[in-house]
Amino acid sequence: MATLALCVLLASCQSFGGGSPNVTTIAPGTLRPGLGADIGAKEHPRVVATYGGVYKNDGAVRAVASVVGRLVEASDDPSQSYRITILNSPAINAFALPGGYLYVTRGLLALANDTSELAAVLAHEMAHVTSNHAIERQQRAEARELANKILTNVVQDSEQARQAILSSQLSFARFSQAQEFQADAIGVKTLSKAGFDPYAASRFLKSMADFQAYQTAQQIQSSAPDFLSSHPNTPERVALAVKEARQVAAPGIGERDRNRYLSEIDGLLYGDDPLEGFVRGRSFLHKALGIGFTVPEGYILENSPEAVLASNGDGTAMRFDGADVSSFENLADYMNSGWINGLLPQSVRETTINGIPGVVGAAITQGWSFRIAVLRIGKTGYRFIFASRTPSEAFESQYRETLESFRQLTPTERARLQSLRVKVVQTSPGDTPRKLAIGMRGVEPSRRLAFFMVLNGMEPDEQIPAGTSVKLVTD
Repeated sequence: MATLALCVLLASCQSFGGGSPNVTTIAPGTLRPGLGADIGAKEHPRVVATYGGVYKNDGAVRAVASVVGRLVEASDDPSQSYRITILNSPAINAFALPGGYLYVTRGLLALANDTSELAAVLAHEMAHVTSNHAIERQQRAEARELANKILTNVVQDSEQARQAILSSQLSFARFSQAQEFQADAIGVKTLSKAGFDPYAASRFLKSMADFQAYQTAQQIQSSAPDFLSSHPNTPERVALAVKEARQVAAPGIGERDRNRYLSEIDGLLYGDDPLEGFVRGRSFLHKALGIGFTVPEGYILENSPEAVLASNGDGTAMRFDGADVSSFENLADYMNSGWINGLLPQSVRETTINGIPGVVGAAITQGWSFRIAVLRIGKTGYRFIFASRTPSEAFESQYRETLESFRQLTPTERARLQSLRVKVVQTSPGDTPRKLAIGMRGVEPSRRLAFFMVLNGMEPDEQIPAGTSVKLVTD
């Protein structure tokens, strides 16, 4: 809600980049030969642009390539060709487009703990392709839109029309879930036929659920779509994955290949791309732009291509982005130029923060109160927007504290700022998750153990055999 309110405030928004792909809809009718390939080829550039481009890493490519051929040979349609792209996104996601276009993010590669888990994800997505799910979904979406339009135009009783539309939407939702169940079942069979551990599917579903719970505990609600948002992780799905695995093999049978997989993703980029800046605890730091700021205690930061977002769990939200202000001689003119809805003109005043010229102001619109600041470095105006439905002294104080923390990084700070990466280490005798978690970076110290457990699928006091490969995240 708070994040949505920030969008209401901005009459037009120039930011660091971003955007979502426009998904093509297919008119209902028969499928002509080559239609799927045409759709995939058209949407591919948009998907790549939306997810930060292609991630180029030799180890990651080898990890994916090592399973694809085996899965294709074991699939329902070995003649189907695939184009697999690793996306430069920290989101944990994988998906398919018609025509054999498969995508997996580097965030998902970092969460997987062995080759069989990666294979489980790819087998699931291949099942969507061989079953023509993507095309069916788009056809049914257009059919639903047409049906809803007819209902609203023809049915005189608006409540009756509303209930009919809700009923149709629920039926389509059930159909989508049925597709997921079908892809799960086909994927597990393909996984086993290819010689991989068939229980990897249920194991990775659990890892994703644990990661989602970890994010929820930190109040993180990412704007980036992830696997669970498009592939609902219900208890029924996990149970189905286990049931399907039991039908083809007993536990412990099938290749997992943990050590080799982890060796391939050693050094994998983790979290934010350097071009979008870094989140380090409560601080946002951008090496290329040479800027940084810190949010107050209790706030959780989330970086995205469009903006840096934060919230404190008490109904206050913050947005930080950049805009071109080169055409304005002074920032007061920019603040009054119409990009803010509900601006209170009397609130606009110029200021200086840590030697950086700026302007501040306030706005009220649609029941929300806003505090806005724009700080100028060169041609860029760095914009802070705080929003609350119930502004208080604490709201004002947190806004000022964040604003006053904004500064330009020193050359030494910029040189020391490095990307987070996955580091694979071999455990020593006596190592436990509690001990190893001390080496984790990129999160608050109090969250390091939880982060380690989610990333490695371990319990806090688990006794780890010496020589076990485990993942750390460090800079």
